[in-house]
Amino acid sequence: MTNKRTLIVDDEPDIRELLEITLGRMQLDTVAAADLTSAYEYLKEQHFDLCLTDMQLPDGNGLELIDHISAEHPDLPVAMITAYGSMDTAISALKAGAFDYVQKPIDLDQLRSLVDSALKISDLGSSREDSAGVKLLGSSEPMETLRNHINKLSRSQAPIYIAGESGSGKEVAARLIHSLGPRHSGPFVPVNCGAIPSELMESEFFGHVKGSFTGAVSDKEGLFQAANGGTLFLDEVADLPLSMQVKLLRAIQEKAVRPVGSQSEDVTDVRILSATHKDLAEEVACDRFRQDLYYRLNVIELHVPPLRDHVDDLPELAEASLGRLANEYGGEIPTIAADAMTALQEYDFPGNIRELENILERAFTMCEDNTIQADDLQLQGTTAPTPSPPPTPREPDAEPVATIDDAEHTLPEGVGLEAYLEGIERQLITQALEASRWNKTAAAKELGITFRALRYKLKKLELE
Repeated sequence: MTNKRTLIVDDEPDIRELLEITLGRMQLDTVAAADLTSAYEYLKEQHFDLCLTDMQLPDGNGLELIDHISAEHPDLPVAMITAYGSMDTAISALKAGAFDYVQKPIDLDQLRSLVDSALKISDLGSSREDSAGVKLLGSSEPMETLRNHINKLSRSQAPIYIAGESGSGKEVAARLIHSLGPRHSGPFVPVNCGAIPSELMESEFFGHVKGSFTGAVSDKEGLFQAANGGTLFLDEVADLPLSMQVKLLRAIQEKAVRPVGSQSEDVTDVRILSATHKDLAEEVACDRFRQDLYYRLNVIELHVPPLRDHVDDLPELAEASLGRLANEYGGEIPTIAADAMTALQEYDFPGNIRELENILERAFTMCEDNTIQADDLQLQGTTAPTPSPPPTPREPDAEPVATIDDAEHTLPEGVGLEAYLEGIERQLITQALEASRWNKTAAAKELGITFRALRYKLKKLELE
């Protein structure tokens, strides 16, 4: 088997020698060039699997080489070697199409990790979407455009900012970028930045050592360490406090983190993807988000379209959602009546795909004869809620079933509203089942709901 080949472009002999020795120990063949002219000749004559180039060269710069490779050898990953602290150069290289960058003085562990990731690109198939278990549904033009962008961006290591409205599928896009790229075998670690208490944020991101603060009874790795070798997805990144933004910026630039209470840094190999439903540029303008971090995260921007911009995909999205519900709760996939599909296609969907899934889940439990009608959708602002049927008259000697009116209206201490209502629902269903000797059809009729709705609730409340 032939060794893979790397083109090294640097005008400093000692750097070329260091790179050749390091890559040689990784069983890679190397060719070294001291300037752009030589590099162009080698690229014309030979095949390479990776290119490492310095920024400053005697007859030009590395950005020119990146442009040339992007145009003439689009499948060849190229990484930029930058001077320490030259983040503007690194970002320019990533925007131009570089796979990644490494800073001088070169950290050999970071270099080996970069080379391993870059060489995996040529081993990737044309599509890993199905095998990865993540699929971007929809065949409309906006979704095909998004799919093409994701396929291209998955080959890079550049930080990507995923813009889009709430519920539009930003995390699905992030998971696809990860699963289609060279890091697919590494971890994908999603984190909602707005859900972490500010006082625990540094420990959550960077980890801590035992005894570093009250309650730190053992060493704990942070999100950066957990995502090492893979991808860290920062969802709702606009919710990070300014104090944490400074620390996050340094961790990204240095590719290393210092756990709370530690005297040393942990080198990390993490690709950063970020997203928020807010306008991040506006957050910067209002001084709620650091401009330097914004430029560092938004090297490449990927826009996920709202559902109203690809309503042609509604039948496919609806079928997939109802299929998951039927598989999870049992039964056949219901049919969507023509008037219901028309109502969906005319609806604005402010909550996007997440709202569609919630609407269909409600309709799945409420529909009769396994067909979803327009009234079952209960779309906000378009369909009036279906009035509840009058209570079924009871025989005087029948055992009464408890109702919410029979319950105390004050929440018990420490019990949330959702848990409280779930408890009442569980009690009512159990009593109806016991009264009907666990005849589910009779119990559903007694409760004034469909048999499908009862089966759904039994599964949800673990009463099967």
